[in-house]
Amino acid sequence: MTRLFISLQIFLPHRLLSFFMFLLTRVRLRPFKNLFITNFIKIYNVDMQLAKTEEPTAYEHFNSFFTRELKVEARPIISGNNYFACPVDGTVSQQGRITEGRLYQAKGRDYSLTNLLGSSNELAMRFKHGSFATLYLSPRDYHRIHMPVRGKLRETLYVPGRLFSVSDVSARHIPNLFARNERLITIYDTEFGSMAMILVGALFVSGIETVWSGQARPSLISRQRNKIKHTNFSQTDSEAPTLEKGEEMGRFNMGSTVIMLFANNQITLTDEIIAGASIKMGQHLASI
Repeated sequence: MTRLFISLQIFLPHRLLSFFMFLLTRVRLRPFKNLFITNFIKIYNVDMQLAKTEEPTAYEHFNSFFTRELKVEARPIISGNNYFACPVDGTVSQQGRITEGRLYQAKGRDYSLTNLLGSSNELAMRFKHGSFATLYLSPRDYHRIHMPVRGKLRETLYVPGRLFSVSDVSARHIPNLFARNERLITIYDTEFGSMAMILVGALFVSGIETVWSGQARPSLISRQRNKIKHTNFSQTDSEAPTLEKGEEMGRFNMGSTVIMLFANNQITLTDEIIAGASIKMGQHLASI
């Protein structure tokens, strides 16, 4: 079954399926969207008491439910200037030091930091002696992404690519998975050095959004849809947003993965951030 699952992904029309998912999750017809939402809650055992809007039928469509806001007290942010907060709910896929410009993906598989960063040698040199954490969001998780620490946005790179599933099974069997999938790379200046948050798209993920520019992916009919889009905020410093620790920076419309990169080799991931561990947004991720 695993081999069939992986083989099917190679031939599936990723973008077409994701476009249909985009349309499906925005249907406002009340009987349809209410049934969609309530069944999803039952299947994935979603705790609606944590949501700012607890009533499932109050959401205008499925996607607004899926990207629902939580109550402030549901996800306390770790305090202390030297502590980094976890940016998402999910599961730790892998973590550790970046070794010789490569990141660990799964047993027997690693991949290139340069390829992950859109073939940017300059960015790869910046992070080559740092550390990383790959955080997987399942369908049941909270899908807003928050800042681990105060940071000023310096660069973004939208990198087009495939939309393979980013599940643990896919990570074990698809070479260079995270460097092949569509992704949005965001680079920040922090008081502890450069930090990258890489939002990786996946099958049925119908959009990556940021708070400063909205939807990251160009439309299907755009001439730019298959090109890397680079925005350098260093050249327009007045337009570079500064986001506070715990502040929302983006969201996934459906689930996926966030890869954290830290350039400063003195930043150490907490002992609780190990492969397979469940995590919550706001908890202790790393410290210096």
